[in-house]
Amino acid sequence: MDKKIFVTQPLLPALSDLNKELEQIWKEKRVTNAGPRHNLLEEKLKEVLGVRNVSLFNNGTIALLTALKALDLPYGSEVITTPFTFAATPHCISWNGLKPVFCDIEPETMCIDPDKIERAVTPNTSAILAVHVYGFPCNVEKIQKIADKYNLKVIYDGAHVFSTKLNGIDIGNFGDITMFSFHATKLFTTIEGGCLAYGNDNLVRKIYNLRNFGIRGEEVVEDIGINGKMNEIQASVGLLNLDLYEAEQEKRRVLRKYYDTRLKDIKGIRIPKMPENTTDSCQYYPIIIEDDFKISRDDLYSRLREKDIYARKYFYPLCSDYDCYRELPSSLPANLPVANDMKMRVLCLPFYGSLEEAEREKICSEIIRK
Repeated sequence: MDKKIFVTQPLLPALSDLNKELEQIWKEKRVTNAGPRHNLLEEKLKEVLGVRNVSLFNNGTIALLTALKALDLPYGSEVITTPFTFAATPHCISWNGLKPVFCDIEPETMCIDPDKIERAVTPNTSAILAVHVYGFPCNVEKIQKIADKYNLKVIYDGAHVFSTKLNGIDIGNFGDITMFSFHATKLFTTIEGGCLAYGNDNLVRKIYNLRNFGIRGEEVVEDIGINGKMNEIQASVGLLNLDLYEAEQEKRRVLRKYYDTRLKDIKGIRIPKMPENTTDSCQYYPIIIEDDFKISRDDLYSRLREKDIYARKYFYPLCSDYDCYRELPSSLPANLPVANDMKMRVLCLPFYGSLEEAEREKICSEIIRK
């Protein structure tokens, strides 16, 4: 039986290297609560991400939840966001007692369409939560102009853009806060984990408190916080993977060229292109199935699955299709024509450095065959 080919594979350090770290952790008996590895990883990530402040978290969802809380958005206010994203994005809005308002996306980048954001702004709008989808950057300039005009906060879900630069500027420097995910599916991983990147020094103490129950000492609790702390074992994986992710990126660039070469002239397949002024994080490889392809996206998905190739219909369904959001006025399909079209066209192919040559050939052959 052929082995299953999944859409991604976790980047893992050598077990021998991790064991050395674990032995030291066991010896020190310091496993959590901002230990030395946690603090070292924060410092190193400031350099890698090119940002002023980094706060580590046990996962990206808690990080994003905290980002919204830290900005003191008025309870019950509206946050404009995209339906073309993972469930955590609107869920973090809702968990903060805020109201998600879905805005349509651009057909090329599949990021939130800034030309449609302004019409969604109301007197109750407090923020924009945009997502850099598949590594394609949002139009940060237009989004910031809208935010400045209406005095809105800007939060970016940067789960797909680790190490991305836009016009030579590290992506985490745009908006008020950017969340990076370090989940096992991401290019850089701490198994589970994430961080917030931000330039405002006044947020450092606030975010620290929010991720640590508000505790500042044995007898001092300053704020109503939760437990968002990354432990030392996660941090050790992260420190080791900082030495590996660039080599993994390079392998993915080679794979991208292979896919591009094999699929670029196939009628009915569109390969989205990264803007020239953007460095590619190499997080995903999406293809767009157009109307003139020989079969539908769903049929292609099923064909690949029959051959143990686990591509992903990413993002399907839209967040606006979920039962918990379907009744929102902004969820009406008429308000989201591009997103509703793209959800039926996008397929993310297996994309990781250790994908073998025979597996690459198998994937492309199944797509191309009549």
